[in-house]
Amino acid sequence: MTQIQFITHHTERYSYLDAARMALEGGCRWVQLRMKGATAEEIEPVALKVQALCRQYKAVFIIDDHVELAGKLHADGVHLGKNDMPITEARRILGEGFIIGGTANTFEDVWMHHAAGADYIGCGPFRYTATKKNLSPILGIEGYIDILGHMRKADIHLPVVAIGGITAEDIPALMRTGVSGIALSGTVLHAPRPIEEMKRIIGLMQESCQ
Repeated sequence: MTQIQFITHHTERYSYLDAARMALEGGCRWVQLRMKGATAEEIEPVALKVQALCRQYKAVFIIDDHVELAGKLHADGVHLGKNDMPITEARRILGEGFIIGGTANTFEDVWMHHAAGADYIGCGPFRYTATKKNLSPILGIEGYIDILGHMRKADIHLPVVAIGGITAEDIPALMRTGVSGIALSGTVLHAPRPIEEMKRIIGLMQESCQ
């Protein structure tokens, strides 16, 4: 599961739908719809449009936080933050056919998500990011090396996706830590040409994994 996950972010220039469309046009095949602070009723019409785009591009469609909405729309899965519904409860509601990801900042978080049946870990933040409030301690390269080392010792083989302020230039060093992928938002949307930036990032990922 070496891949790039794109997390939607609303900017002055782009809507959530614009953001997802540009990521998909740039070659990304995993989109997480993240609309922090919005209600399920506010998210649903946007989610339907983003989901249709993802199906058009044969991309994975994940909804952040809203488990019931993910089930209602038959999304591919849900991503749960540290203050969201527990993974065990989400699995009980959704069943085995859905992807469930969990946010982690420490090996203890990873172990807890693994025990609860998570399918992947969103691990971060790599560095400070303006798209998230109430950040956990910054991990940096050494943080990923440490967490992945503990995972190997504990025989935990969940995919770990690095997240948090990652830029294209960070990719080679991050992939050398052993993470399975990276999650991006602002570095794509704040680029002068977001679609081209996504293409460039995918190229760097492919080079780093050869």
